[in-house]
Amino acid sequence: MVAITVNRYILISCHSLYDKLYTPRYICLMLVFAWVFSFSMMIPPLMEVWGRLGLDPPTFSCTILKKDGKSPKKMLFVLGFILPCVVIIMSYTCIYWKVRQSQRNLQAHNSAVGPKPNSVEPQFLQRRDDVRLTRLMLTIFCCFLLCFLPLMLVNVADDEIRYPTIHVMASVLAWASSVVNPFIYAGSNRQYRAAYRKLLCCISSQGHRDIVYQMTTPGGRGSLTHSHSGSGKTFITEMLQYNAAMDKASVVRTSGTE
Repeated sequence: MVAITVNRYILISCHSLYDKLYTPRYICLMLVFAWVFSFSMMIPPLMEVWGRLGLDPPTFSCTILKKDGKSPKKMLFVLGFILPCVVIIMSYTCIYWKVRQSQRNLQAHNSAVGPKPNSVEPQFLQRRDDVRLTRLMLTIFCCFLLCFLPLMLVNVADDEIRYPTIHVMASVLAWASSVVNPFIYAGSNRQYRAAYRKLLCCISSQGHRDIVYQMTTPGGRGSLTHSHSGSGKTFITEMLQYNAAMDKASVVRTSGTE
């Protein structure tokens, strides 16, 4: 999420650097770094050097447990939650300031030269789409914050697990974050809603399409037939040709002799 937010910030605020930084090579390096950094934070408890991984019966969860009275939870809270949140909040603040500045400059330009109907520049349309996508990512971040902040605070404040019920409720809220994003996408973006409808319609109609073909012929519906003459030497076959691009079927009649 931090990488996506920084991507949005560079795209909107430092557009001239975007094409230089986000090449296929650099994107692969960023992905590798994100995975390595995330996994490296779990190496100490995984190797039982600093804490350990195991079942916590009071909260019914597999989590980081203390070993010799020590646990890396507070360090993980800082590196895995506080630091990313600070970077994300600062990035979105800079994005908001940049967008407001661009809007003021555009209003001043329109006031000076006068509005020109039907003369919207493609660059302005692209910038508007970028802002919409950034707003969507901000909504996702806010939901992520609401889902995971209680769990992080409970793990740090109640390290001895004196209130297991609160831990369970916070864990359930964090797990619920996995199903929130699709609803956010559908609720805030028309393109996602159209894609969902298209996907669901394709799934529901695929099985029916494999069995029944709607054929467009001059006489209406056609059928696949195979007929022979009385002598068995001459045959006429109606062949079904399906055009996937046009989503139509046609009938081609062929004849021959045996």
